[in-house]
Amino acid sequence: MGIDNLLETAEEAMMKAHDAMIRDFNGIRTGKASPALVEGIQVDYYGSTVRLKEVAGITTPDSKTIVLQPWDRNALGPIEKAIIASPLGISPVNDGRVIRLPIPELSTERRLTLTKQVKARGEEAKIAIRNIRRNANETAKKGEKNGDLTEDDLKEMLDSIQKLTDDYTKAVDKDIEAKDAELLSI
Repeated sequence: MGIDNLLETAEEAMMKAHDAMIRDFNGIRTGKASPALVEGIQVDYYGSTVRLKEVAGITTPDSKTIVLQPWDRNALGPIEKAIIASPLGISPVNDGRVIRLPIPELSTERRLTLTKQVKARGEEAKIAIRNIRRNANETAKKGEKNGDLTEDDLKEMLDSIQKLTDDYTKAVDKDIEAKDAELLSI
């Protein structure tokens, strides 16, 4: 990180940490069918590991079913194995052309377990954001020692970095609350 674009670089890194958390949240099952639940599942396909969305079309004809239509019928078996091995806990139904995934209702116990996972993933995102803040602060302090920043500029830079950190931490908290509400609504 250079002094000239320190804030932009820190904000970009914080945005990436936040976006990664959002992608992970989309993969957490809420009792509604969503392609995001399965598109990242790794499938062993002709000796290489690829994501499910690269070997099959993923559709949701209704709120309780995900339909996977492989581009190649030979991929049906490997896709089915990958789904069974995944932590989704859904049994695939293979009819020889497509795989259907019936999304069952979540039990109260499972909902509470998922909310714990959401909170843990949110905390990981906040830790990543705080680490970015620490690195940016260190860079700014080095810049002041090297004479690139005045003492006043350093104070202003540290305040800006802290405000950025606070904004992204609040955004993470808001997303955690929203996902918890989604999980706990029946």
